[in-house]
Amino acid sequence: MKIEFLFFALLFGACNFGEPSKKVIESEVTVVEEDAHNFTPKYIADGFDFPVGKPDAKRYYNAQPFGENNHLGDDWNGTGGGNTDLGDPIYAIGDGYVKFAADYGPGWGNIVRIVHFLPNQKTYESFYAHCDTMLVEAGEWVKRGAKIGTIGNANGTYLAHLHFEVRADTSLPVGGGYAVNTEGYLDPTAFIRAHRRVE
Repeated sequence: MKIEFLFFALLFGACNFGEPSKKVIESEVTVVEEDAHNFTPKYIADGFDFPVGKPDAKRYYNAQPFGENNHLGDDWNGTGGGNTDLGDPIYAIGDGYVKFAADYGPGWGNIVRIVHFLPNQKTYESFYAHCDTMLVEAGEWVKRGAKIGTIGNANGTYLAHLHFEVRADTSLPVGGGYAVNTEGYLDPTAFIRAHRRVE
């Protein structure tokens, strides 16, 4: 039985972070079909950790939580402030499939998007932006806690931090990071706390 057809189309509304390159647009318009139960059973997500300071975000704080100023994610910063967390590791929050990993241009910088398949057949996406480096490529499968990149500043646009989202709708475009309408987006911290792995 197929878990889901993932259709990725770039449909811009009001985007706050600039225009991506033509190459990035073409690479995002993709169709992926995977049977996660039968083809990749070892990558079914059985729990989630935080994307920094694994597993519990130790030495990091959420500088701009979901919903604050219409923010669609969490902004994770090192407790040292400024750019002290530049180059720090970013981890996959759970087992999943890397559907996108590319430089999205001004404002966003490097983005990694991972789809997570749960035992109950639900799917979620984790979204990691402003990365300094990316250590995974689209089409790879990753395990929870795998290092997928490092914290960046979107090519000098901001002080270093990780913009992190969790999406219940895995077909959403990259978007703009802020919106009044939060349909398809989840509070990332609340999601992780509700889905911690029980040892």
